[in-house]
Amino acid sequence: MSFSAVDHGMMARALQLAEHGLWTTSPNPRVGCVLVRDGKIVGEGWHEKAGEPHAEVHALRAAGELARGATAYVTLEPCSHHGRTPPCAEALVAAGVSRVVAAMSDPNPLVAGQGLAMLRAAGIETASGLLESEARELNIGFVSRMTRGRPWLRLKAAASLDGKTALNNGVSQWFTGPDARQDGHRWRARACAILTGIGTVRDDDPQLNVRAVATTRQPLRVVVDSKLETPLTARILQGGRVLIAAAVDDEKRANLLRSVGAEVLVLPNAAGKVELKDLLEELGRRGINEVHAEAGFKLNGSLLRERLVDELLLYLAPCLIGHAASGLFNLPELTTLDGKRCLQIRDLRQIGEDIRLIARPR
Repeated sequence: MSFSAVDHGMMARALQLAEHGLWTTSPNPRVGCVLVRDGKIVGEGWHEKAGEPHAEVHALRAAGELARGATAYVTLEPCSHHGRTPPCAEALVAAGVSRVVAAMSDPNPLVAGQGLAMLRAAGIETASGLLESEARELNIGFVSRMTRGRPWLRLKAAASLDGKTALNNGVSQWFTGPDARQDGHRWRARACAILTGIGTVRDDDPQLNVRAVATTRQPLRVVVDSKLETPLTARILQGGRVLIAAAVDDEKRANLLRSVGAEVLVLPNAAGKVELKDLLEELGRRGINEVHAEAGFKLNGSLLRERLVDELLLYLAPCLIGHAASGLFNLPELTTLDGKRCLQIRDLRQIGEDIRLIARPR
Protein backbone atom coordinates (compact mmCIF):
# COMPACT_ATOMS: atom_id res chain seq x y z
CA MET A 1 0.00 0.00 0.00
CA SER A 2 1.35 3.43 -0.91
CA PHE A 3 1.23 6.35 1.50
CA SER A 4 1.46 10.06 0.70
CA ALA A 5 3.99 12.54 2.03
CA VAL A 6 1.22 13.91 4.29
CA ASP A 7 0.62 10.41 5.65
CA HIS A 8 4.31 10.05 6.47
CA GLY A 9 4.49 13.45 8.13
CA MET A 10 1.42 12.87 10.28
CA MET A 11 2.53 9.41 11.41
CA ALA A 12 5.95 10.84 12.28
CA ARG A 13 4.14 13.38 14.47
CA ALA A 14 2.12 10.58 16.09
CA LEU A 15 5.36 8.74 16.91
CA GLN A 16 6.76 11.93 18.44
CA LEU A 17 3.69 12.14 20.67
CA ALA A 18 3.97 8.47 21.65
CA GLU A 19 7.51 9.10 22.92
CA HIS A 20 6.06 11.34 25.65
CA GLY A 21 4.94 8.13 27.34
CA LEU A 22 8.38 6.50 27.17
CA TRP A 23 8.77 6.32 30.96
CA THR A 24 5.17 6.10 32.12
CA THR A 25 2.87 3.78 30.12
CA SER A 26 4.00 0.30 31.19
CA PRO A 27 2.62 -2.30 31.14
CA ASN A 28 0.77 -0.66 28.25
CA PRO A 29 2.44 0.27 24.95
CA ARG A 30 3.48 3.81 24.08
CA VAL A 31 0.94 5.17 21.59
CA GLY A 32 0.36 8.50 19.86
CA CYS A 33 -2.57 9.67 17.72
CA VAL A 34 -3.08 12.58 15.32
CA LEU A 35 -6.44 13.56 13.77
CA VAL A 36 -6.28 15.37 10.43
CA ARG A 37 -9.13 17.00 8.50
CA ASP A 38 -8.76 19.01 5.30
CA GLY A 39 -4.99 18.80 5.61
CA LYS A 40 -4.88 20.30 9.11
CA ILE A 41 -4.31 18.72 12.51
CA VAL A 42 -7.55 19.05 14.49
CA GLY A 43 -6.61 16.91 17.50
CA GLU A 44 -3.73 14.94 18.91
CA GLY A 45 -2.83 13.02 22.04
CA TRP A 46 -0.79 10.23 23.54
CA HIS A 47 -1.29 7.52 26.11
CA GLU A 48 0.17 8.79 29.35
CA LYS A 49 -0.39 6.08 31.95
CA ALA A 50 -2.01 2.65 32.31
CA GLY A 51 -5.63 2.94 33.38
CA GLU A 52 -5.97 6.42 31.90
CA PRO A 53 -7.44 7.30 28.47
CA HIS A 54 -5.64 5.99 25.41
CA ALA A 55 -4.09 8.23 22.76
CA GLU A 56 -7.15 8.09 20.48
CA VAL A 57 -9.46 9.32 23.24
CA HIS A 58 -7.22 12.30 24.02
CA ALA A 59 -7.08 13.21 20.32
CA LEU A 60 -10.85 12.84 19.87
CA ARG A 61 -11.54 15.04 22.89
CA ALA A 62 -9.22 17.71 21.49
CA ALA A 63 -10.88 17.58 18.06
CA GLY A 64 -14.50 17.55 19.20
CA GLU A 65 -16.89 17.76 16.22
CA LEU A 66 -13.94 18.28 13.87
CA ALA A 67 -13.18 14.58 14.20
CA ARG A 68 -16.10 13.74 11.90
CA GLY A 69 -14.68 12.90 8.49
CA ALA A 70 -11.07 13.12 9.71
CA THR A 71 -8.20 10.71 9.22
CA ALA A 72 -6.73 9.22 12.40
CA TYR A 73 -3.03 8.35 12.42
CA VAL A 74 -2.26 5.94 15.27
CA THR A 75 1.11 4.36 16.07
CA LEU A 76 -0.57 1.08 17.12
CA GLU A 77 -3.77 -0.58 15.94
CA PRO A 78 -6.71 0.77 18.00
CA CYS A 79 -7.80 -1.69 20.69
CA SER A 80 -11.02 -3.63 20.24
CA HIS A 81 -11.46 -5.11 23.72
CA HIS A 82 -12.64 -3.84 27.08
CA GLY A 83 -9.69 -3.52 29.46
CA ARG A 84 -9.37 -0.82 32.07
CA THR A 85 -10.76 1.54 29.41
CA PRO A 86 -13.35 1.03 26.63
CA PRO A 87 -12.25 0.01 23.10
CA CYS A 88 -10.66 2.82 21.10
CA ALA A 89 -12.00 1.36 17.85
CA GLU A 90 -15.53 1.95 19.13
CA ALA A 91 -14.65 5.55 20.05
CA LEU A 92 -13.30 6.21 16.55
CA VAL A 93 -16.46 4.78 14.99
CA ALA A 94 -18.69 6.86 17.25
CA ALA A 95 -16.73 10.02 16.41
CA GLY A 96 -17.32 9.49 12.69
CA VAL A 97 -13.73 9.38 11.42
CA SER A 98 -13.50 8.35 7.78
CA ARG A 99 -10.05 6.76 7.69
CA VAL A 100 -7.65 5.16 10.17
CA VAL A 101 -3.95 4.62 9.45
CA ALA A 102 -2.06 2.45 11.94
CA ALA A 103 1.71 2.12 12.00
CA MET A 104 1.45 -1.55 13.02
CA SER A 105 -1.03 -4.18 14.08
CA ASP A 106 -1.30 -4.91 17.78
CA PRO A 107 0.70 -8.02 18.83
CA ASN A 108 -1.66 -8.45 21.80
CA PRO A 109 -3.72 -11.61 21.05
CA LEU A 110 -6.76 -9.79 22.47
CA VAL A 111 -6.54 -7.35 19.54
CA ALA A 112 -4.33 -8.77 16.73
CA GLY A 113 -6.22 -7.31 13.77
CA GLN A 114 -9.64 -7.18 15.39
CA GLY A 115 -9.42 -3.42 15.95
CA LEU A 116 -8.92 -2.68 12.27
CA ALA A 117 -11.58 -5.28 11.37
CA MET A 118 -14.06 -3.51 13.65
CA LEU A 119 -13.34 -0.22 11.90
CA ARG A 120 -13.72 -1.73 8.43
CA ALA A 121 -17.03 -3.34 9.46
CA ALA A 122 -18.24 0.17 10.32
CA GLY A 123 -17.35 1.41 6.83
CA ILE A 124 -14.11 3.17 7.82
CA GLU A 125 -11.17 2.96 5.43
CA THR A 126 -8.13 1.40 7.12
CA ALA A 127 -4.45 0.97 6.36
CA SER A 128 -1.43 -0.22 8.34
CA GLY A 129 2.33 -0.57 7.99
CA LEU A 130 3.29 3.12 7.78
CA LEU A 131 6.60 3.68 9.67
CA GLU A 132 6.11 0.22 11.14
CA SER A 133 9.76 -0.39 12.07
CA GLU A 134 9.90 2.88 14.02
CA ALA A 135 6.69 1.98 15.84
CA ARG A 136 8.01 -1.50 16.71
CA GLU A 137 11.23 -0.03 18.11
CA LEU A 138 9.25 2.32 20.33
CA ASN A 139 7.37 -0.63 21.83
CA ILE A 140 9.99 -3.33 21.46
CA GLY A 141 9.44 -4.57 25.02
CA PHE A 142 5.67 -4.77 24.64
CA VAL A 143 6.08 -6.66 21.35
CA SER A 144 8.56 -9.03 23.02
CA ARG A 145 6.21 -9.75 25.91
CA MET A 146 3.25 -10.36 23.63
CA THR A 147 5.07 -12.56 21.11
CA ARG A 148 7.73 -14.35 23.22
CA GLY A 149 6.18 -14.26 26.70
CA ARG A 150 9.18 -12.44 28.18
CA PRO A 151 10.47 -8.88 28.32
CA TRP A 152 13.12 -7.30 26.12
CA LEU A 153 16.39 -7.48 28.04
CA ARG A 154 18.87 -4.64 27.61
CA LEU A 155 22.24 -5.24 29.26
CA LYS A 156 24.08 -2.07 30.30
CA ALA A 157 27.77 -1.99 31.19
CA ALA A 158 30.51 0.62 31.51
CA ALA A 159 34.11 -0.27 30.76
CA SER A 160 37.51 1.04 29.82
CA LEU A 161 38.53 0.97 26.15
CA ASP A 162 40.29 -2.33 26.81
CA GLY A 163 37.00 -3.83 27.99
CA LYS A 164 37.59 -3.84 31.75
CA THR A 165 34.90 -3.06 34.30
CA ALA A 166 36.73 -3.14 37.65
CA LEU A 167 40.17 -3.44 39.19
CA ASN A 168 41.07 -6.68 40.88
CA ASN A 169 40.63 -4.96 44.25
CA GLY A 170 37.00 -4.28 43.34
CA VAL A 171 37.29 -0.56 42.56
CA SER A 172 34.89 0.23 39.70
CA GLN A 173 33.54 3.78 40.19
CA TRP A 174 33.65 5.74 38.06
CA PHE A 175 34.91 4.78 34.61
CA THR A 176 32.56 7.05 32.72
CA GLY A 177 31.80 10.74 33.09
CA PRO A 178 28.64 12.47 34.36
CA ASP A 179 27.05 12.80 30.90
CA ALA A 180 27.24 9.05 30.29
CA ARG A 181 25.96 8.28 33.77
CA GLN A 182 22.97 10.58 33.28
CA ASP A 183 22.28 8.92 29.93
CA GLY A 184 22.34 5.56 31.69
CA HIS A 185 19.67 6.79 34.09
CA ARG A 186 17.44 7.70 31.12
CA TRP A 187 17.65 4.09 29.99
CA ARG A 188 16.88 2.94 33.53
CA ALA A 189 13.83 5.21 33.57
CA ARG A 190 12.31 3.65 30.44
CA ALA A 191 12.68 0.11 31.83
CA CYS A 192 10.01 -1.62 33.90
CA ALA A 193 12.60 -3.51 35.94
CA ILE A 194 16.31 -3.24 36.77
CA LEU A 195 18.12 -6.57 37.13
CA THR A 196 21.35 -7.21 39.02
CA GLY A 197 23.16 -10.00 40.86
CA ILE A 198 24.16 -10.63 44.44
CA GLY A 199 27.81 -9.97 43.56
CA THR A 200 27.04 -6.40 42.55
CA VAL A 201 24.89 -5.91 45.66
CA ARG A 202 27.70 -7.12 47.92
CA ASP A 203 30.57 -5.35 46.16
CA ASP A 204 28.99 -2.00 45.24
CA ASP A 205 25.89 -1.72 47.48
CA PRO A 206 24.02 0.13 44.70
CA GLN A 207 20.58 1.73 44.97
CA LEU A 208 19.80 0.89 41.32
CA ASN A 209 17.03 3.46 41.08
CA VAL A 210 16.53 6.44 38.77
CA ARG A 211 18.14 9.55 40.20
CA ALA A 212 19.88 11.58 37.50
CA VAL A 213 16.66 12.35 35.58
CA ALA A 214 13.19 13.32 36.78
CA THR A 215 10.67 10.48 36.68
CA THR A 216 7.28 9.76 38.21
CA ARG A 217 7.91 5.99 38.32
CA GLN A 218 10.70 3.89 39.78
CA PRO A 219 11.29 0.49 38.12
CA LEU A 220 11.00 -2.76 40.02
CA ARG A 221 14.46 -3.86 41.21
CA VAL A 222 15.30 -7.54 40.80
CA VAL A 223 18.25 -9.29 42.47
CA VAL A 224 19.45 -12.71 41.31
CA ASP A 225 20.55 -14.16 44.66
CA SER A 226 20.69 -17.96 44.57
CA LYS A 227 21.51 -18.45 48.27
CA LEU A 228 19.51 -15.51 49.70
CA GLU A 229 22.66 -13.69 50.77
CA THR A 230 21.39 -10.12 50.24
CA PRO A 231 22.30 -8.15 53.40
CA LEU A 232 19.29 -6.75 55.21
CA THR A 233 21.11 -3.40 55.28
CA ALA A 234 21.64 -3.31 51.49
CA ARG A 235 20.68 0.02 49.96
CA ILE A 236 18.77 -1.74 47.18
CA LEU A 237 16.21 -2.84 49.80
CA GLN A 238 15.40 0.75 50.73
CA GLY A 239 12.70 2.87 49.12
CA GLY A 240 10.88 0.92 46.44
CA ARG A 241 9.78 -2.48 45.21
CA VAL A 242 12.39 -5.26 45.27
CA LEU A 243 12.14 -8.85 44.07
CA ILE A 244 14.76 -11.38 45.20
CA ALA A 245 15.07 -14.38 42.88
CA ALA A 246 16.56 -17.34 44.73
CA ALA A 247 17.42 -20.99 44.15
CA VAL A 248 17.13 -22.19 47.76
CA ASP A 249 13.90 -22.46 49.74
CA ASP A 250 15.28 -21.05 53.00
CA GLU A 251 12.11 -19.89 54.73
CA LYS A 252 13.91 -18.27 57.68
CA ARG A 253 16.16 -16.15 55.46
CA ALA A 254 13.30 -15.40 53.06
CA ASN A 255 11.12 -14.15 55.91
CA LEU A 256 13.89 -11.83 57.09
CA LEU A 257 14.06 -10.30 53.61
CA ARG A 258 10.27 -10.04 53.48
CA SER A 259 10.34 -8.24 56.84
CA VAL A 260 12.25 -5.36 55.20
CA GLY A 261 9.83 -5.19 52.27
CA ALA A 262 11.33 -7.52 49.67
CA GLU A 263 9.44 -10.19 47.76
CA VAL A 264 11.20 -13.57 47.48
CA LEU A 265 10.68 -15.89 44.53
CA VAL A 266 12.32 -19.34 44.39
CA LEU A 267 13.18 -20.46 40.85
CA PRO A 268 15.92 -23.12 40.98
CA ASN A 269 17.49 -24.94 38.06
CA ALA A 270 19.27 -28.30 38.04
CA ALA A 271 22.62 -26.64 38.81
CA GLY A 272 21.34 -25.00 41.98
CA LYS A 273 21.26 -21.54 40.42
CA VAL A 274 18.34 -19.29 39.54
CA GLU A 275 16.68 -20.35 36.29
CA LEU A 276 17.02 -17.05 34.44
CA LYS A 277 14.63 -17.90 31.60
CA ASP A 278 11.92 -18.74 34.14
CA LEU A 279 12.61 -15.46 35.93
CA LEU A 280 12.14 -13.45 32.74
CA GLU A 281 8.96 -15.33 31.89
CA GLU A 282 7.63 -14.56 35.38
CA LEU A 283 8.45 -10.89 34.87
CA GLY A 284 6.58 -11.05 31.57
CA ARG A 285 3.51 -12.44 33.33
CA ARG A 286 3.70 -9.45 35.67
CA GLY A 287 3.50 -7.00 32.77
CA ILE A 288 7.20 -6.14 32.62
CA ASN A 289 8.02 -5.00 29.08
CA GLU A 290 11.69 -3.96 29.33
CA VAL A 291 14.38 -5.22 31.70
CA HIS A 292 17.52 -3.15 32.20
CA ALA A 293 20.36 -5.36 33.47
CA GLU A 294 23.27 -3.80 35.38
CA ALA A 295 25.29 -6.64 36.81
CA GLY A 296 28.77 -8.08 37.15
CA PHE A 297 30.66 -10.18 34.63
CA LYS A 298 29.29 -13.48 36.02
CA LEU A 299 25.59 -12.69 35.62
CA ASN A 300 26.34 -10.81 32.37
CA GLY A 301 27.99 -13.95 31.03
CA SER A 302 25.14 -16.18 32.18
CA LEU A 303 22.56 -14.00 30.45
CA LEU A 304 24.58 -14.05 27.23
CA ARG A 305 25.29 -17.79 27.37
CA GLU A 306 21.59 -18.50 27.79
CA ARG A 307 20.77 -16.17 24.87
CA LEU A 308 18.58 -13.94 27.01
CA VAL A 309 20.28 -10.65 26.08
CA ASP A 310 18.41 -8.78 23.36
CA GLU A 311 20.49 -5.62 23.35
CA LEU A 312 23.82 -4.37 24.70
CA LEU A 313 24.14 -0.81 25.97
CA LEU A 314 27.88 -0.24 26.43
CA TYR A 315 29.64 2.89 27.64
CA LEU A 316 33.37 2.95 26.91
CA ALA A 317 35.59 5.40 28.77
CA PRO A 318 38.72 6.80 27.08
CA CYS A 319 41.18 4.98 29.35
CA LEU A 320 43.14 1.73 29.61
CA ILE A 321 43.51 -0.19 32.88
CA GLY A 322 45.32 -3.38 31.93
CA HIS A 323 44.69 -7.05 31.19
CA ALA A 324 44.55 -8.21 34.84
CA ALA A 325 41.39 -6.24 35.64
CA SER A 326 37.87 -7.75 35.49
CA GLY A 327 36.24 -8.08 32.08
CA LEU A 328 32.72 -7.50 30.83
CA PHE A 329 31.43 -11.04 30.43
CA ASN A 330 32.21 -14.40 31.99
CA LEU A 331 32.19 -16.46 28.80
CA PRO A 332 33.97 -19.74 27.99
CA GLU A 333 37.34 -19.61 26.25
CA LEU A 334 37.22 -20.18 22.50
CA THR A 335 39.67 -22.35 20.61
CA THR A 336 38.34 -21.28 17.23
CA LEU A 337 36.73 -18.06 16.02
CA ASP A 338 33.77 -20.07 14.76
CA GLY A 339 32.31 -19.68 18.26
CA LYS A 340 32.53 -15.90 18.38
CA ARG A 341 29.33 -14.04 19.21
CA CYS A 342 28.56 -11.62 16.40
CA LEU A 343 26.78 -8.34 17.07
CA GLN A 344 24.93 -5.84 14.93
CA ILE A 345 25.82 -2.27 15.89
CA ARG A 346 22.61 -0.21 15.98
CA ASP A 347 23.98 3.08 17.26
CA LEU A 348 27.37 4.55 18.02
CA ARG A 349 27.88 8.05 19.42
CA GLN A 350 29.90 10.14 21.83
CA ILE A 351 28.25 11.05 25.15
CA GLY A 352 30.39 13.66 26.88
CA GLU A 353 33.90 12.21 26.77
CA ASP A 354 32.71 8.61 26.52
CA ILE A 355 31.51 6.38 23.68
CA ARG A 356 28.06 4.81 23.79
CA LEU A 357 27.49 1.71 21.72
CA ILE A 358 24.15 -0.03 21.22
CA ALA A 359 24.36 -3.49 19.66
CA ARG A 360 22.22 -6.58 19.30
CA PRO A 361 23.23 -10.23 18.95
CA ARG A 362 22.88 -11.35 15.37
